[in-house]
Amino acid sequence: MVRPLRIEYPGAVYHVTSRGNERKSIFKDNQDRETFLNTLERVNERYSWICHAYCLMSNHYHVLIETRDGNLSIGMRQLNGLYTQAFNKRHRRTGHLFQGRYKAVLIQKETHLLEVCRYVVLNPVRGGMVARPEEWVWSSYGGTLRKEEAHRCLTSDWVIGQFSEYKAKGQRAYSQFVRAGIGKESIWSEVKGQTILGKREFVDSLVDHLKAYKQVSEIPRSQRFANRPTLEELFEEKTIKDKNERNRRIAQAVLEHGYSQTEIARHLGMHYSTISNLVREKLDQ
Repeated sequence: MVRPLRIEYPGAVYHVTSRGNERKSIFKDNQDRETFLNTLERVNERYSWICHAYCLMSNHYHVLIETRDGNLSIGMRQLNGLYTQAFNKRHRRTGHLFQGRYKAVLIQKETHLLEVCRYVVLNPVRGGMVARPEEWVWSSYGGTLRKEEAHRCLTSDWVIGQFSEYKAKGQRAYSQFVRAGIGKESIWSEVKGQTILGKREFVDSLVDHLKAYKQVSEIPRSQRFANRPTLEELFEEKTIKDKNERNRRIAQAVLEHGYSQTEIARHLGMHYSTISNLVREKLDQ
């Protein structure tokens, strides 16, 4: 069974989403939403989490979590588990509420966290549910601006502090920043291996974490090799012209970086059997 890659360490920051089973609603009314935020608050306290942003939609939620103790998995079991128990009890139902495992993308805090914070609170705008982010009361946008009382699960000091040391000035700048993001291109095209959002040096710094999972076949190949170079980088034009170097890199792409022989054949415009023979020759050496 396929399972996602989880990189955990003290201070790690994640964008976490979880959807309703069969895409059904996980919040039937505002009382459910309040229960979820109260549950998140308790999990924050128990596991020393910091919630930088959140947005509760109808059949899914988004949270931006910083784990000071590197304990995302155990905390998420509590968050989804406790909320499911409360939801089922209130609505007299049984069974799974959430669809499979939650999705978590590890974020480079210094370079990408603000952008993801903006993405999270703009979800209702992108979904056409409201015209302006402040119209959706079940996101952290209003609480971060203090236009309404912030829920205790939210900590907005870091976000506002990125704009100014003065709170009022920082809040105004944050509001402008969020509004400027309406209609902007999605940030998720930059995600490496479906699990990491950050600059190349950040991804490379996680190499020891990734090594531990390279032989775990249940984790998708693209996630296990998230720090690998792209095929464009491996096969630069000058490399392709040198046949011996090209062949060496073909073997390297398969054996060290986890690319499939089909991917390489398609990229280089070569036949699959040629790639297979080259890799076999390398293994026989």
